[in-house]
Amino acid sequence: MSGQWYEGRVALVTGAGSGIGRAVAVRLAAAGAWVVGCDLDAEALAATGKAIADAGHHVTTVVGDVSAQADVDRIVAQLPDGRVDVLANVAGVMDYFLPVTEVDDLTWERVMAVNVTGPMRLSRAVLPLMRAAGGGAIVNVASIGGLTGAVAGTAYVTSKHALVGMTRSIAALYAEDGIRANVVCPGGVETNIGRTATPKVPWAYQRLEKSFARTTRVAKPDEIATLVSWLGSDEAVNVNGAVVASDGGFTA
Repeated sequence: MSGQWYEGRVALVTGAGSGIGRAVAVRLAAAGAWVVGCDLDAEALAATGKAIADAGHHVTTVVGDVSAQADVDRIVAQLPDGRVDVLANVAGVMDYFLPVTEVDDLTWERVMAVNVTGPMRLSRAVLPLMRAAGGGAIVNVASIGGLTGAVAGTAYVTSKHALVGMTRSIAALYAEDGIRANVVCPGGVETNIGRTATPKVPWAYQRLEKSFARTTRVAKPDEIATLVSWLGSDEAVNVNGAVVASDGGFTA
């Protein structure tokens, strides 16, 4: 890391309890940011907060669901002095690899709520703060599921394509305010995304599995966090609206 990129800055990180979100929160805190981390898993989030605090860095943790407006309001209310320089939308859920003919409304609505509505509501909340401050950066974590349809179920693929589109829209509309928005599309990553990644329809998973042969390696969360950290920093000042795959060459 090149110096204290985030000294004196505030970073809001969703999904901070584990996986990529925890790695991002820890890395940004180590780079000088006051991290406001949120997650639904109170125990996991507390562990992230302790790790950051024990290292002597600034952290505030807020248990909340990014898809719920009331929780978004509570999260944003915890920003120190109402300031936010970087928003990292990392929280996400899978969809059991369900094809469109098998997807139920509950799964569809939950995946879209967490993967699309959450980032939208948080972006909607922080953009006025960034505009008033003269700038900021939003880094969304999508997936190669936002670039191809062959790696997950219909709800997840749709949600990640939508997140890519949202990022580009923000980049185009707010560039003149000094605000940048970029999206990272990881391939396989060693995370505990949990039971929503358990396949439920064998024939669909078998068809998707054919594409998995292109996987060259599975990334570690900090390898994705490194990219998120750079995109949110001033070193990436000329990068706006970029869709950056970090997949070991899967989509090459």
